[in-house]
Amino acid sequence: MRHTLPIVPQFYVTAPQPCPYLENRMERKLFTALQGEGADQLNNALSRQGFRRSQNVLYRPSCADCAACLSARIKVSDFVANKSQRRALRRNAHLGRRATSPWATDEQYELFRRYLDIRHADGGMADMDVFEFAAMIEETPIRSRVIEYSDRKTDALAAVSLTDVLEDGLSMVYSFYEPELRSSSLGTFMILDHIEIAREADLPYVYLGYWVPESPKMGYKARFSGLEVYVGGEWQVMKNPEDYESASHPLSTDPIAEQVANIQLPDRRAP
Repeated sequence: MRHTLPIVPQFYVTAPQPCPYLENRMERKLFTALQGEGADQLNNALSRQGFRRSQNVLYRPSCADCAACLSARIKVSDFVANKSQRRALRRNAHLGRRATSPWATDEQYELFRRYLDIRHADGGMADMDVFEFAAMIEETPIRSRVIEYSDRKTDALAAVSLTDVLEDGLSMVYSFYEPELRSSSLGTFMILDHIEIAREADLPYVYLGYWVPESPKMGYKARFSGLEVYVGGEWQVMKNPEDYESASHPLSTDPIAEQVANIQLPDRRAP
């Protein structure tokens, strides 16, 4: 018997688990598999609707009584660096950029471990071993790149970003950096450099993942001008960050069936 992939993606919901961003909340995700010949089309379409990629899965928060997580992206044409961001560029002017195919290396993993052990020792990825790290980097059915930043003189690896190339922008899937260089603002620098890469490639957006009001972990994203957030099924220019709430309410999230029905899927019919 020959098995084929379904033409229409099948959506599922994860079991509730503790939220990594807000205390005393439970998170739940709506997700679908990213595979087959239409993987790029599906990734492009769902990224524009607030989904994110993790290996061969696309997901979006679908918590039962909370809608705090907002997908965020920078509109490149509207971005203007502020004073602190210009300082971050100057501090890291000694770093060179190298973009490669998504292939994991020992040097990347060693940097990744140092980053987790110091910055996120209690996070969900804290126990990730070298094989799981390799899967995170290499298991991608779409056009992805590993962008490394190294000291031009010593060739020491300072920062890494796993980045997807979309039709309308760059999506920073996951990034990490040398924790001993925290004062260099490497996280900010990588976003600034991705804005420059997108500008050079004539791509309008840089996707940053989720911004969560009242979550200190996500506060840095709101400091970028030209920021848009996905609210109520559309992208909106971000207002004052303090105007957004993370209040919990039983009517915050639409029923799963309604969410799935409202997802706009790419036309995958043969011409």
